[in-house]
Amino acid sequence: MPSSSPSFVPVEEEMRNWAELPLDAISTILRKLDHVNILMGAGQVCRSWRGAARDEPELWRRINMLGHADLSPELNLHGMAQAAVRRSAGRCEAFWGEYTDDHDFLLFLADQAPSLKSHRLISRYNFDVLKEMIVKFPLLEELELSLCSDVGESGVFGVVGKACPQLKHFRLNKDVFYDFEACDNDRDDEAMGIAIMHELRSLQLFANRLTNKGLTAILDNCRHLESLDIRHCFNVSMDNTLRAKCDRISTLRLILPR
Repeated sequence: MPSSSPSFVPVEEEMRNWAELPLDAISTILRKLDHVNILMGAGQVCRSWRGAARDEPELWRRINMLGHADLSPELNLHGMAQAAVRRSAGRCEAFWGEYTDDHDFLLFLADQAPSLKSHRLISRYNFDVLKEMIVKFPLLEELELSLCSDVGESGVFGVVGKACPQLKHFRLNKDVFYDFEACDNDRDDEAMGIAIMHELRSLQLFANRLTNKGLTAILDNCRHLESLDIRHCFNVSMDNTLRAKCDRISTLRLILPR
């Protein structure tokens, strides 16, 4: 009896033409990508994708360019950041980036993003440029300054507190704690500026030089504070008075001297 074997009919795969996707589908895909990746490649696939990446301000309303500092020598990240802000067409509400000493970009952002609500800077910047920039962000609700050594000693935070009355979340992170011969007033310069930020809900100070005096000023003046992170702030000694003031803080993170 002759053996029979099943026969397979090849099915031709349908090839998707990505260029013919509707605009809303392209925009949905692009929103899932990193903004640097959009600028480097995904937004250059074809004419329709270039148009979606270039002409949809909503795609650039919240710009996240963190995590690419290692590419800085190879790519013009400063130019890419400017391109991203331009594409927002004045609607940018959040910008997160990490660069070094690009003062021109900060001033550019200040002029192009009047509606900015969230700003995260991971770098070192000129104090005067920061002051000039921050007064143009009256709607700011979140600010992070990381790796900006002693930025508050120039009075920047006092300017922030007055220029940004809606600020609710502030993070100031140093890479390492250091202290030197100075009076307590000098150590608390940054804290006294932060105490002007009356609407704060969360505050993170990593490796700050503030003392009990500065922390007391913050707790007494920032009455809405719900979260406080003062890890590696080794000039703070948590006594009974400070503990009582911190009782109302729902989230408290401490790594203090033993």
